[in-house]
Amino acid sequence: MPGTDSQTALRGRPKDPAKREAILDAAKALFISQGFAGTSMDAVAAEAGVSKLTVYSHFSDKATLFAAAVEAKCEGMMPFPMFSLRPGDDLAGVLERIGQAFVTLINSEEAIALERLMASLAGQDTEMARLFFEAGPERTLSEMERMLAEAREMDLVRLDDPAAAAELFFGMLQSCRHMQLVIGCGEAPTEREATAHVREVVRVFLKGYGAESS
Repeated sequence: MPGTDSQTALRGRPKDPAKREAILDAAKALFISQGFAGTSMDAVAAEAGVSKLTVYSHFSDKATLFAAAVEAKCEGMMPFPMFSLRPGDDLAGVLERIGQAFVTLINSEEAIALERLMASLAGQDTEMARLFFEAGPERTLSEMERMLAEAREMDLVRLDDPAAAAELFFGMLQSCRHMQLVIGCGEAPTEREATAHVREVVRVFLKGYGAESS
């Protein structure tokens, strides 16, 4: 068709998903080891084996790249469709699925390294802290809040504040065991221990908020 080539030229070449993934992998490694301020787009390009122009074609600036790297980590282990709730779904089963994914995520080596980095930069690199919170914890909390609001509309839970309930749920999942892991005086729970912990958290959560709790 006439004009097709010119339209393609205006849009530019399609972005290469493999290169985008390589850039994100490189960014995650460098941000963890070098920090936000110490990581340059040049270094990311070199680590990913692409040109700096390619990095900028995918991510407009370093802040965008950092946010995307955090989002990719969370989305890879806790994809947002996980927070869907359909009529007839077993709420306990959905909560256990979310809880298991969350515990696996926060106890992963990458997440622990990033959390330690954020703690070491507390008060020094507030931009990195803001980007991290918005791209990771805040997005996950928002999805959980939305799902709990849906569960309330479906009469599966009784709660006044879905946001507070979401924070409580993830707070119970995190537990003291996670803090021990972060500060280096404990080990990650085994799969069996993690499963048992998640089930207990869901049981207690539904004891307080479940439709049959009142």
